[in-house]
Amino acid sequence: MKLLAFAATNNSQSINKQLVQYAASLVNADVEILDLNDFEMPIYSQDREQQGGIPEQAQTFYKKIGDADAVVISFAEHNGSYTAAYKNLFDWTSRINMKVYQDKPVVLMATSPGPGGAQSVLGAATGSAGFFAMDVKGSFSLPSFFDNFDVEKGQITNSEFTDKLSTIMAQLG
Repeated sequence: MKLLAFAATNNSQSINKQLVQYAASLVNADVEILDLNDFEMPIYSQDREQQGGIPEQAQTFYKKIGDADAVVISFAEHNGSYTAAYKNLFDWTSRINMKVYQDKPVVLMATSPGPGGAQSVLGAATGSAGFFAMDVKGSFSLPSFFDNFDVEKGQITNSEFTDKLSTIMAQLG
């Protein structure tokens, strides 16, 4: 199985990147972890699209999804919503095809330092998933990241959360 995984943020030190790396390690797969910094583009606008077409980065992102057997995303939450980096990449890619995720099995996750576990952005992502051809196999929120994740070992420390995430990840194949 080819698993594509990424944190929906351009923060290189993201706790969501740490979570998605851990989640990807729970399945027997050939894992590719993307860094959204590799997909930086001008802010989407119809004018830019008409003038220059769809940037190569969006086309590459769409192809990577197409080449994968499954996708895992961990959403960082900025002011209760998607990060600007993810939203821009998503907006450009949706201009190729609204079915951005191409009916791939997907696990959606989020974490935050606080007790909310970035559930606002996770709710938005799961609520709109069907419009963008995500076959959502499960969603997972890890609250209070630094209380429930060992950064040194790169793993969740709370067995209840470990069991829940392992069960969800097993749905990918």
